[in-house]
Amino acid sequence: MQNVPEEWREEQRAGGGGEMDAKPWEGREALFQINTGNSKQDMDRGKENGETGVKERRKENGEMMNEGGKGMKGTDKESLMMELTRLVQKTVKESSWWERRGIDIAILVLAFLLLPPAFLLLGSSQVLVFVLGMVLMGVSHAVITVKGTHLASHGSLSESPAWAEFWAVFFIEVCGSFTARAGVTGHIKMHHAHTNVIGLGDSSTWKIPCLPRSVYLFTAPLAVPIITPLVALGQLKDHSVSQALRTVLMVFLGFYSQYWLLMHVSGFQHLYSSLLCMLLCRAMFSIPYIHVNIFQHIGLSMFSPTRRPKRIYQMTHGVLNLPRNPLLDWIFGHSLINCHVEHHLFPFLSDNMCLKVKPIVSQYLKEKELPYQEDTYLSRLQLFFHKYQELMVFAPPITELVGVQ
Repeated sequence: MQNVPEEWREEQRAGGGGEMDAKPWEGREALFQINTGNSKQDMDRGKENGETGVKERRKENGEMMNEGGKGMKGTDKESLMMELTRLVQKTVKESSWWERRGIDIAILVLAFLLLPPAFLLLGSSQVLVFVLGMVLMGVSHAVITVKGTHLASHGSLSESPAWAEFWAVFFIEVCGSFTARAGVTGHIKMHHAHTNVIGLGDSSTWKIPCLPRSVYLFTAPLAVPIITPLVALGQLKDHSVSQALRTVLMVFLGFYSQYWLLMHVSGFQHLYSSLLCMLLCRAMFSIPYIHVNIFQHIGLSMFSPTRRPKRIYQMTHGVLNLPRNPLLDWIFGHSLINCHVEHHLFPFLSDNMCLKVKPIVSQYLKEKELPYQEDTYLSRLQLFFHKYQELMVFAPPITELVGVQ
């Protein structure tokens, strides 16, 4: 445990800091706006919004620390995020559409193009050909449901709010078997707005204390394809009737489409064999998916909801990058693997743009003597295996602004 220095804490603003400090994000010409999500009440108000989340994504994508801190010391600290923002904004403006969105869209298109040969190969009686079909389908599914849903939840696939809404429903509900509204709320308004803040965005949803470490790390993730739609059904109680009905229909459409293609294109004869194939393909990358989600936040600094540090300190102390990995970079996306720090600082950027600004961000943070945390996949796995109880089971609730090491 270590105390966070007092100068990192949010300063009290005149008037108590609430909604008067907030400025709506209008258009992509403004990269950030003030971060006002410092209380659970803020989050409760956000949850009451019934929209799938385009407007909320836009607000979160524009989130920024207030430039007008009280006193020179506060202004200097606040200007760190402003200065880094200007450097990144310059790079974004100088980048082409292909760099900003095109490369990642092309990867998603390629994943969909791999599906027809995958279904055809699954119809082969030769073992090696059948296994190749399984691998192609597993890779395609992971790219679409991890990289695709992540980009869609941030509205990174289109400038148009209407298209962003469409892609969020398509990727999250049809392909990902989850509810778009709950997905956007949990990821954008909780995890990103309150990264490593106890009780809000502390990644505690990934913890299952009742499971032994070997089961949690190496076996339980295989059940993610089954658990995900069940969790989605549990979320529907907070939805309107129309939203709940849409989610059920979209999730059913995704499941039935794959089942129908296995039966009529791949030539599967039995229901159980089709369902088993669907499970194996959908669970192929579930283990690294769970690992990545816990490795990059849990075990790092955690903060109190009432005494959190300013944004740039919150993200640099609470987020970690994994090294480049040719497989996971393409399947999960750079923003989830080797550019996670950049992603949390600038969440609206696509995977490719996160990779492009990575040298700028890392150099700036190191020049300002701010942490730029990196660790290997194997090192984090060993840490969680040997300290599983401490990190995933017995981690005590934190009420003061402290960091868990």
